[in-house]
Amino acid sequence: MNKVMTRARNHPGARPPGRRDTRRPGAGPSRTLHATRPRDTRPPTATAPARRTAVQVPPQTPRRPVSPAVPQPRPTDLFADRLLAVLTGQRPVHYMLRYTAGRAYDDLAWLAERGPLRTHHGARPVVRDIGYYVPSPGALEVFARISAGDRLRAMAFRLEQGTDLRWRCTAVELGGPARPRTQGD
Repeated sequence: MNKVMTRARNHPGARPPGRRDTRRPGAGPSRTLHATRPRDTRPPTATAPARRTAVQVPPQTPRRPVSPAVPQPRPTDLFADRLLAVLTGQRPVHYMLRYTAGRAYDDLAWLAERGPLRTHHGARPVVRDIGYYVPSPGALEVFARISAGDRLRAMAFRLEQGTDLRWRCTAVELGGPARPRTQGD
């Protein structure tokens, strides 16, 4: 098998090829004083031909190594944290307005009003575990286990991806009584 390299290897901290560090002994030409004359910067005349010199510029290497792309959190993790922040009172309900669709905002407002995850004894609720099921492309049914001290609660929600490829929460439930439905729901 023949291996083909398409790019030169860049070693962090190494100098590009063709450049020498003149501050290090033995790395560059000796430092003897030479009499130099100033460069002729006058425009060429008809009697004197113009001299052209080609300037070779070495390719630039990045000063810092390029880091790989930072992995983005999954939408299930983001929404579990967002919903938990609203249900514990750390964020207002309207924080989820742009991330919800359909009846989910009304259900979330009803749940947040009752404060089922607010604790007064100091143990702050955290998401312990998240699982999900993909019923169809562009839809996720998610459950999260939430613990506060020695107490464990369950939260379920549904995410749907819109035509703009943004995820929105379309249903929210916690263990316990659900919001009563009216004729218009």
